[in-house]
Amino acid sequence: MSPEHPEGPIVPNKPKDEVRAEPYKMPNGFEWSTLDIMDTEDRQELYTLLANNYVEDDDALFRFDYSKQFLEWALTPPGYTNDLLLGVRASASKKLVAFISAVPANVKVQATSNLDVVEINFLCVHKKLRSKRLAPVLIKEITRRVNQKGVFQAVYTAGVVLPTPVASARYYHRSLNPKKLVSVGFSRTNPRMTMARMQKLYKVADTTKHAFIDMTEEHVDGVHKLLTKYLESKFSLHANFTKEEIAHWLLPRTGVINTYVVVDEDDKTNVTDMVSFYHLPSTILNKDETLYAAYSYYNVATSMTLSELMRDALILANATGIDVFNALNLMENETFLEELKFGKGDGNLQYYVYNWSAPSMKSADIGLVLL
Repeated sequence: MSPEHPEGPIVPNKPKDEVRAEPYKMPNGFEWSTLDIMDTEDRQELYTLLANNYVEDDDALFRFDYSKQFLEWALTPPGYTNDLLLGVRASASKKLVAFISAVPANVKVQATSNLDVVEINFLCVHKKLRSKRLAPVLIKEITRRVNQKGVFQAVYTAGVVLPTPVASARYYHRSLNPKKLVSVGFSRTNPRMTMARMQKLYKVADTTKHAFIDMTEEHVDGVHKLLTKYLESKFSLHANFTKEEIAHWLLPRTGVINTYVVVDEDDKTNVTDMVSFYHLPSTILNKDETLYAAYSYYNVATSMTLSELMRDALILANATGIDVFNALNLMENETFLEELKFGKGDGNLQYYVYNWSAPSMKSADIGLVLL
């Protein structure tokens, strides 16, 4: 936050009649295309584009493999609109060659407790077209479309440092299947560590210590109450979830999102603890294999410690066939990472709030997880 910009919008909001009405012009040979993610064909095209061209690690060993079910979950929260699921097609072949998405959210940022934003995600341009300068036009056009809806701020994350992150978080990895992680190049063995010792070190129990059950519709109110109270009491940047959003983001979907709760024995509607993680596998590029990863999502512990909660989370994730469990060092995650044998990753994730000036925050001030 600079002295000339107090906390708040950098560029003032505009009335709708001052927002550009017509789409930005595409480079020759390309055209805009709105995607309907509930349409099987559109969803398959987006899956293929991302599977072949989206985020890779620096060594080009792994690429995220967002399932079609995951994309449906990520891109259709309450209030989503197809015109913000923005594709670019080659005019001649009609092939989908680029994409960017914006979905609605409401967040607290520092002193501003109620800010309508969009979450920007899945910016992807086909590898062969990266010299065509499509990404800047995609960003300009999605900004124009969002502005037309009266929204002028966005939140997003990126591995790269752009001007100016509000916070930076680091990934930590907990091995659950060390043999596979070493064989595919995700982990290395320590010279003093045999594979047998490594497997023993990372072995988790077969059953949880606490009485976790799958979250169902009847827990939505209880989870909403528990999570809202937790986020509001602890963090400077977090989502203000509606009950409909809680249902969308947290009700379990096979192979996409798992959420478990502990309920009060005397009042089954009172949720005392919750743990959730989403599934994001990676294709192993030099082998015909998949690395199965779970990512820590939203977790609240009131009847146990957070470490106890996350120890059970590892057991629950392991039971779903996960190879590695990932967590960022945001929220209160620092309290369990070392104890539960998470290793520090080499990737940082930067958090950005577009068109908003705010003081920078520590990772522990962040209570927002973006997919």
